[in-house]
Amino acid sequence: MTPRSAVVTVSLPGTRSDALTYLQDREFSSVPVVKDGDDGEQYRGLISREVLIERPEEDQLALLMEEVPTVDRGADLTAVARLVVEEGARRIPVVEDGALAGIITVTDIVRAIAEGERDGDRPVADMAEADLNTTWRETPLVVAEREIGYANEPYALVLDDEGEMTGIITEVDILDVARVVEGEEDTGGSIADEDDDWMWEGIKSVGNRYMPTRNVELPDAPVSEVMSEDVVTVTSSRTCRDAAQLMIGNDVEQLPLVRGDDLAGIVRDQDLVRALL
Repeated sequence: MTPRSAVVTVSLPGTRSDALTYLQDREFSSVPVVKDGDDGEQYRGLISREVLIERPEEDQLALLMEEVPTVDRGADLTAVARLVVEEGARRIPVVEDGALAGIITVTDIVRAIAEGERDGDRPVADMAEADLNTTWRETPLVVAEREIGYANEPYALVLDDEGEMTGIITEVDILDVARVVEGEEDTGGSIADEDDDWMWEGIKSVGNRYMPTRNVELPDAPVSEVMSEDVVTVTSSRTCRDAAQLMIGNDVEQLPLVRGDDLAGIVRDQDLVRALL
C-alpha cells in the first residue's frame, strides 16, 4: 500500500475546490477526506472526480464524500482485488482504529503483477473485453464526455474517417480541460442547443447523466484537440504481466488489444486485477 505519509488528503471542513485541485493537477481518480479531532486525525470518506462533475451545485466536502469499502493492514491482496472488482472501486483506504493508515490502488495491484509479486502468466487476451467504446475524432468534446458517461467507461478510442484508431481520450483528459461553473444558469458549450446538429433526440429525458454536465464547461473543441495520439497497445500473444508492465511504464489505465492491424478488444487495469481472482 501507499503509506499515510505519502497519501494526499483533503480535510474537513473544506470545499470542492480543495479536492478539484488535486484531482486535476495530479490526475488522481479520488482523494481521501480526513478530519482532525480530539483523538487525532480520523478518516471520513473519499471524494471522486466523478462526483465533482455529477454534483456541480454542491460546494461542501462533507456533502460530496462517498462511503467506500475499507481494509486493514492485514488484508490479503486477493481480498483487496475482489473488493476492487465487486465494488468497482479504484482506491481502497487502509483504516485502523478510525485513522487512515494508507491506501491501496488499482495501480498498486497492477504494479505487483508487473513486478512478479503476483501471478501474471495468464494470456492477456483471456482478460480483454471485446466491446470497445469509440468516438469520432471530430466529435465535439462535450458530446464525447456524454458518450463516455453513458458507456460507463473511463475512455473512448478515437477513430478517423476510415474507422482507424487515431488516438484515445480518457476521463482524465476531459477533467484536465474542464471548468466547473458555480451557480450559473447559462453554461455555454456544456449543453447542446435545440438547433445543434449534435443534440441527441430525447437527451433531456435520459436521467442521471443529463444533470451532471449542466454546470461543467468544456472547451468548444473537437476530440482531436484533447486526445492522446500516442496510443500504447498490446498484442494477444502477451501475458497479463507484460500488459501490467506496459501500463506502469507508460502511466496508462487501458491498452487496446491488437491482432495485426486490427483492433481486437481492450484491456483495462481492472481486467488485470480480475485475473487474480
